[in-house]
Amino acid sequence: MAKPNYSFAKRQRDLAKEQKKEEKLQRKKATAEEEAAALNPDAEGEVAESDVEAPKDQAPDA
Repeated sequence: MAKPNYSFAKRQRDLAKEQKKEEKLQRKKATAEEEAAALNPDAEGEVAESDVEAPKDQAPDA
């Protein structure tokens, strides 16, 4: 009967933990960047449509 290779199993668990940790860090970084962009929309040169004012030089038809 074959002996279980505990060091291989431990290495696989460690790699899975490291990968999960890295994915979590990337998700946190992405959400932090999204929040920063929402707080400061001019930081990347993009302007939200709600921030753009409509031209006021048009006279109403009366």
